[in-house]
Amino acid sequence: MHRVVVTGMGAVSACGLGADALWRAARDGVSGRKPVHYPEIDTQRVGHAAALAAPDLAQVIDAAGSRMRDPVAAYALVAAREAVAQAKLGPDDFGDACGVSIGSGFGGAQTLNTNYLKFAAEGSMRLDPMSVPKIMNNAAASWVSIEFGATGPAYCMATACSSASQSIGLAVQMLRAGAAQRMLAGGSEACLESGVFRVWELLRVMTADLNRPFSRDRNGMMLGEGAGVLVLETLEAAQARGAEIICEIKGYGTNSDAGDLLRPDPERAAACMGLALHDAGLSPADIAHVNAHGTGTVANDLTEAEALRRCFGDAPPPFTSTKPVHGHALGAAGALELIVSIGALRGRMAPPTLNYTEDDPKVHLVPVHGQAQPIGAGAVMSNSLAFGGINASLIVADV
Repeated sequence: MHRVVVTGMGAVSACGLGADALWRAARDGVSGRKPVHYPEIDTQRVGHAAALAAPDLAQVIDAAGSRMRDPVAAYALVAAREAVAQAKLGPDDFGDACGVSIGSGFGGAQTLNTNYLKFAAEGSMRLDPMSVPKIMNNAAASWVSIEFGATGPAYCMATACSSASQSIGLAVQMLRAGAAQRMLAGGSEACLESGVFRVWELLRVMTADLNRPFSRDRNGMMLGEGAGVLVLETLEAAQARGAEIICEIKGYGTNSDAGDLLRPDPERAAACMGLALHDAGLSPADIAHVNAHGTGTVANDLTEAEALRRCFGDAPPPFTSTKPVHGHALGAAGALELIVSIGALRGRMAPPTLNYTEDDPKVHLVPVHGQAQPIGAGAVMSNSLAFGGINASLIVADV
C-alpha cells in the first residue's frame, strides 16, 4: 500500500480566490456572507449566501475561457490550476499516471436554471445547444482532465454534501492501490441560482439570520458555492520529483446510514469517524482538531455532537464548523473544509465557529468560538454528513 501525500491545493470561494484566502478567512473569522437577490423569486425569504464577490466571479469566468463551460466547471478549473501550480507539476507528470476525481452535487445549475426560465417564459426551443455537456455532473472533472492531459481514470462522485470528501477518499484509495501516481481531487459547486435557491428555501433549512452552528439559537444553514482541488500523489512519486510535501492523507472512512434520507444517524456518523481512525492507524487521542460538518440546522448539530461523543467521549478534541465563513458549498464543501483542516494542521490553530452565542444543553458540547484556538501536534479530521445518509471522514497528518 502506498502512502498518499498532498503537494498542491487550490480554492475558489466566497472568501476570495486561492487556498490561502480561504484559510486566512477561516482562521481570522471573516465571513464571505453577502446579500443575494433573485428577481424571479417573488417571496424571497432568505437574502444572503456565501457568494463569490462580483470581481472574483468575473475573473474566474474570464480565466476559464470557453463558452461551453458552466460556472461549475470554471470554478474547478481555476482551483485545479492553482493546485497544479503549487505542486509544480509539468507536462510529463500527467498522462496515464494522473487521474481526476472531482465531485459535484448539482452540476451545471446556471445552464439548467437559465434554460428552464427561458422555456417557461417563452416556450422557446431556442435554448443553449450545449446544455447537456454543460449541465452534466462530470463536466468539471472532464474539463480538468482535458486541461492538463490527465488521461488516467476520471471520476465524479455525486453524493450531495459528501461529494468532495468521497472524491478525495476515492483518489486516496486508487493511489494506495497503485492505480495512478497522482490524482487531482476535490469538488465544485455553482448552485447560487434562483431555482436552486428557492427549493432550498422551501426545504426550510436555510437561516434568514446568521448561520450559528452548535449554538442554542441556531436556526439553519447558509448556502455557499466554490471549488476546492488538491494534488494527491503517492509518497514515492512526490519524492522522486523532489516535490514539497504539504501533509499526508492519513485516513479515510465512509459509510451510509441506510435510514432517514435527510436526518443523519449519530451511530453511523460515529462509525464513519471510527473507520477513518482505523484506516489511519490512529486512536481518538491522536486527533488534535475536528472540522465538523456543522450546518447550523437543529437536527444536524444535535446528531453530530452525539456522534462526536460516541467517537471521542465526553471531552472530544477542539472542534469547529467553518460553514459560517465559506457557506455550505454542497458538493464542494468537503474539499473546502479539508483545505481549511490542512491549514489548521500546519498552523497548529483551530479556527473559530462564527456567530456562536450560547451553549445548548441538548448539544452538550461547545465548539471553538470567539477566536482561533492553538492546538497541539496531532492529526486533524474533517467530516461530511450528506443528505441520503452518506458519511465521509478524512484525516490529515504531518508526514
